[in-house]
Amino acid sequence: MHKAILFDLGKVLIHFDFQRGYRALEGLCPYTAAEIPRRLSGTGLVERFETGLVEPRDFVDQICRILELKVDFDQFGVIWSSIFTDILIPESMLEGLRRRYRLVLVSNTNALHFEMIRQTYASLLRNFDHLVLSYEVHAMKPMPEIFQAAVECAGCRPEECFYTDDIVAYTEAAKRMGIDAVTFESRIQLEGEMRRRGIVWE
Repeated sequence: MHKAILFDLGKVLIHFDFQRGYRALEGLCPYTAAEIPRRLSGTGLVERFETGLVEPRDFVDQICRILELKVDFDQFGVIWSSIFTDILIPESMLEGLRRRYRLVLVSNTNALHFEMIRQTYASLLRNFDHLVLSYEVHAMKPMPEIFQAAVECAGCRPEECFYTDDIVAYTEAAKRMGIDAVTFESRIQLEGEMRRRGIVWE
């Protein structure tokens, strides 16, 4: 019997595309959209930011140096958060689930992105009892600590939690914690997985 539903954020609740941000940055620095992630990947900067080890203004200062970027903090925030687009799970489904289960968001994210999420997608977030965010708990999926924090927020046993994430490695990590987890492919597929488990929202 499930008592809590745990959702990933990006590409489950809300679609995102990093290329949108890279394309917006490429006109403001000497590097192409293809080169930007390569320059960032070896630094560990994004990972430190998403585990709360770097403050937003320090992050922007460092990324501007790495990319030789000429923008101010607010401009960068708008560009960095332009990656988010369509809502994938309708608010009506979340409302129905919330009436019956505890809802917990479990996301690898950072302070800049989530500030924009709070502003733009507030109607989705209001359905969640708890937000377990990597930069606040200082742990990123697939680390067990972030799933442990989510289970504690759910207030029930791991096996009483249902979790969906678009990344297989993360659903596998959740399963190792005893959580009933399914890799997200589409809303229709998720609805089928929930119905097979007796999870209702209508």
